[in-house]
Amino acid sequence: MTNSSRIDLLEVTVGGRSRDQLRSALTSRGILVNVHAETLLDADVFDREDARVIAVTERTVADLGRPDGAVLSEILELGLQQGLLLCPADTGPYLRLTLADQAPSTDAVMSSGKAPDGSLTVASEALSDDVDYPKGFYLRVVEGQLWLRGYRCDDEHVWSAQDRFVFRAPSVSS
Repeated sequence: MTNSSRIDLLEVTVGGRSRDQLRSALTSRGILVNVHAETLLDADVFDREDARVIAVTERTVADLGRPDGAVLSEILELGLQQGLLLCPADTGPYLRLTLADQAPSTDAVMSSGKAPDGSLTVASEALSDDVDYPKGFYLRVVEGQLWLRGYRCDDEHVWSAQDRFVFRAPSVSS
């Protein structure tokens, strides 16, 4: 995959590490995390250590049929209607470890109330209904530095048509 290409289909091994092992792997690869990612990494879902291979694919909000943008619940539902699946909640860190050649953001601003340019948001179920609790992970590269970041939003926030989401691709084998 080149810097400018999208994820058509990528296999990712999710799980198989304890929380400490996962944090150590992120640190050893120089991957930075924000406070929201730290909060998510403290979730019980990371206590599962069963490794499984999933395939992921990328879609923009426009690809999902919303050229004027959509709120998160609509984006996730549109993906499901198109046969895509939500990623397991623990996918973000493993995807970040797998995807080293993501295109860099042209904007170094870290928090601006919108999805940063070049970011990939992992489409997954929220771990909490609390609007103050992070909804999930997104990946970005800023000035050559790999980031795993958590994000918060309510269901009034409209994502733009070019915002990119990573969904789990349906299994091709039975």
